[in-house]
Amino acid sequence: MTGVVGIKPTVGLTSRSGVIPIAHSQDSVGPFARTVTDAAIALNILAGRDERDPATLTTSHNTIHDYTTYLQKEGLRGARIGIPRQVYFGYNSKVDTLAEAAIELMRLQGAEIVDPADVPSASQLVHSEAEMTVLLYEFKADLNHYLSQLTNTTIRTLADLIAFNETHREQELPYFNQELFLQAEQTSNLNDPIYQAALDTSHRLARQEGIDAVMDHYQLDALVMPSMGPAWCIDLINGDPQAANSAQPAAQAGYPAISVPMGFVQELPAGLTFMGKAYSEPTLIKLAYAYEQLSQARRPPAYLPTFP
Repeated sequence: MTGVVGIKPTVGLTSRSGVIPIAHSQDSVGPFARTVTDAAIALNILAGRDERDPATLTTSHNTIHDYTTYLQKEGLRGARIGIPRQVYFGYNSKVDTLAEAAIELMRLQGAEIVDPADVPSASQLVHSEAEMTVLLYEFKADLNHYLSQLTNTTIRTLADLIAFNETHREQELPYFNQELFLQAEQTSNLNDPIYQAALDTSHRLARQEGIDAVMDHYQLDALVMPSMGPAWCIDLINGDPQAANSAQPAAQAGYPAISVPMGFVQELPAGLTFMGKAYSEPTLIKLAYAYEQLSQARRPPAYLPTFP
């Protein structure tokens, strides 16, 4: 939504030490940057093992790449790119128009486009309650762990945060409540069979029956779809709209994705997502860079007047 490049790495490639993730099975630390080149340079610094984040130690893929070596202008030539139309297209016609132009540009550059290449579990991912269950359980556990290590505050748990917000409701909750905090506080711990079953379901739908399934079936190098719709105005009365986006499959799977500017809807940026299997960052960077060099879609910030 801000006209930048963003890399969401595979869970385990970069450390989350010092970060409060919403869900440690999904979330990873990655760069926002002006260009794919800048993002690749930053990822070189971020990637690696960290004793403070067990996910970086248990990964089966500990090869450290120089991601700048994958900045190849001809990177699209011969690549097999799948277009998952179901769920990830159709929520904004103007964004779809930009995406269609991007797909054609990649085709002209020598990419083999497999269209459609739908994620088999796309609809199930949208409607499953498993992800929210995982988020609530992991958020409480991870937040409590983070707060327990702080030394310069009396806030030690999610329950403490909830109480603080209630005590300072006028300052902390003038426009919204803390329903998600309250729901998370009602969960038990990560040994709960309810959580374990939800995590298994979430991974199965996003991995074996999702990204892995479609990429294996069509022998794809990446999936490509619009990142999300344009930004919206803050609405303190009705709240945020239910904006569709492409983040869910890679998030639930813990897999990588890269969003690159693909154009503008009037003056609002829109992005194109390249998504792949675990630890496919080198391939995604190569494809995203080649597309970026072709499209030249990024514009520097214009600092336009704020909407009334």
